[in-house]
Formats: sequence, C-alpha cells, structure tokens
Amino acid sequence: MEPGSHIRPWKQQLVAGFRPLQDTWTAEVERSAVIYAWEEALIAGMFQTADYSRHVISRYAEFHNSARDTEEAVQARLKRHDLLHQPGRKFRIIMWEAALHARICPPSVLAAQLDHLVGVIGLETVELGIVPFRAPLKIATANGFWVMDDRLAMVEDWHAELRLDDVDSIATYMKAWNTLRESAVFGDEALNVINAVLRSIQTSPERVGPYPAQQGGERG
Repeated sequence: MEPGSHIRPWKQQLVAGFRPLQDTWTAEVERSAVIYAWEEALIAGMFQTADYSRHVISRYAEFHNSARDTEEAVQARLKRHDLLHQPGRKFRIIMWEAALHARICPPSVLAAQLDHLVGVIGLETVELGIVPFRAPLKIATANGFWVMDDRLAMVEDWHAELRLDDVDSIATYMKAWNTLRESAVFGDEALNVINAVLRSIQTSPERVGPYPAQQGGERG
C-alpha cells in the first residue's frame, strides 16, 4: 500500500464489535519501541482500569450502534498493560487535564482510575505529562492522536480512524506533540494535578448521571 492517508470508518471497523479493534491496536503497540500520544478527552487506553474501560467502550458502542462485546474488548485492552512492563519500550503520553475530569463514568470509578494513574507515573517505561488548565497553550488541544515510532500516526475522529504513514504527516503530528509537551508538567507536578482532581472528586457529592449499563472507545 502506498504511503499516505488511509481512512477507516468506524461503521466498517465495528461491524464485529470492539474486540477486533483492540487486537489491532495491541498489534501496532507490540510493533513499536517508542510511542507518543496526545489525549485530550479520556484517560489513555494503555492506562485504563477495567471498570473505566467498560464505561468508555459502552458509551462508544451505544453511539455507533455497534455489536456489544464489551467484556471481550475490555480484556483485550487490558492485555496492553503487560507491555508497560517490558524493558526497551517507551510510552511518552501527554494528556490534557480535562481528561482527568471527564465524567464518562461514575465518580467512584473515575476516582479509582486516577488512583491507578498515579501508580503509572513511577514506571520506567512511562513518561506521563499533564497539561494543566492553567498552562499557556501554543496550539489548540484538538483531537487525540498516537504516533508509533516514526512509521505511523493514528488519529481518531467521530466518523473514522485516520492512519497516516507518509513522512510529512508523521512529522506534523510529532510537531504537534512536541508543541503540546511544552505546556505539560511531569513527575511531582503531574502528581499534584492528578491528586488535586482526585480530591475534588472524593469531596464532591456523587450525582447520578446517564451512565449506561455495562453493554458492550475506540481510543488506544
């Protein structure tokens, strides 16, 4: 296949449910030594707990009216956790603070997810940065994307997944990643942001939201 842009509509990808999509993501991650990611709306899939992931996948399955294979998809996504402990890999993930606040799930599930995220920061294979709300921005916090080594950029939109394997496109997304990284905090400063959000969740009343039953996102 010639290098360039390859559009993969969700309607086609999700015919058989979310499990095959998760397997495809895992295969791409396994092929990669260094992974760069920007997540503006949700906790990165590599770092998701099972409960958080169930709610995310349920929401997307409902939105796309796709097959409900939630538990199989969750277990497939969780397999990527093992890759976080493999020497020789590096996961350089940046998230906007909004992803820490997003009530895609009940507050208790989100609190457990943030507690798990705190532990991820200590892994040798992970560089996790948080862009605080207060941070000056050089570019807008647009769509999330992942760059696998220097060979592939994966971008998600409402209608489709975009795969870019030409040099210019990959360079553009790496420029975006590096620019967003300039606004991020790391280490203890990132922990402070996460813990502040966690405290706000733990001390605020838990409201009943429109959280769907565990039925069976796309995000890596």
